[in-house]
Amino acid sequence: MDAEHVATTGRRGGWQPRAIIALAVVWVLLWDKVSLGNVVNGLIIGAVVTQIFPLPSIEYFGRIHPWRLVVLVARFLVDLVVAAVQIVISTLSPRPSLGGSIVEVQLRTRSEFYMTIVSALVSLVPGSIVVEARRRAGILYVHGFHVTSPEGLEELRQDVLDVETRVVRAIGTDEEITLCTQGPTAPGRAAQETEEA
Repeated sequence: MDAEHVATTGRRGGWQPRAIIALAVVWVLLWDKVSLGNVVNGLIIGAVVTQIFPLPSIEYFGRIHPWRLVVLVARFLVDLVVAAVQIVISTLSPRPSLGGSIVEVQLRTRSEFYMTIVSALVSLVPGSIVVEARRRAGILYVHGFHVTSPEGLEELRQDVLDVETRVVRAIGTDEEITLCTQGPTAPGRAAQETEEA
C-alpha cells in the first residue's frame, strides 16, 4: 500500500460533503418528515458532527443507477407499511406470540459503506433491528420481532440479503452487482432464540 493511498483513505477531518449529506438524510428519516427546516437542520448537524467527530474516508467505486435507486426507496416504503400492519395485527391478536429470534447474516459484499446502509434500512423497518455488526467479517446479527420458527429465521435472513442486493444494484459496481445477484448465497444460522411466556 503506497503513501498516497494511505493519505487518501486515512485522512480525517476537513470538509466531508458526503458524510454531511448522509447524516442529513438520517436526520430527516428520524423526524419522518421531509421539510426545508429538517433538511437545513440535518445539514447543519451533519457539518457540526463531522467537524467534532471527523469520519475516516470511505472507499466507494460504484455509481448511482437512478431507476434501481427508485426501486430501492419504493420497496423500503412498502416494507415500512407492511411491517407496521403486521405488528398491529400481531399486537391486537387475542393470542399474540411473544418472543423473537436473532439470526446471523453473512453479507456477500465486504464494504462497510454497504453494511451501514443495509443496517440502517433493516433497523428502520418495524419488527427488525440490527443488534450487532462485525464489520471485518461482514456479518450482521438481526433480531426479528415474533420470529421463532426455522422458516421464519430463514425468511428474515433472506430479507436482509435482499436488502443488500437492492442497495448494491442501486449504487454498486457491475462486479458487486454480479456478486449479489449471481454469486452463491452465504449460509446463515440462528445466533440466538428467545421466547417469552
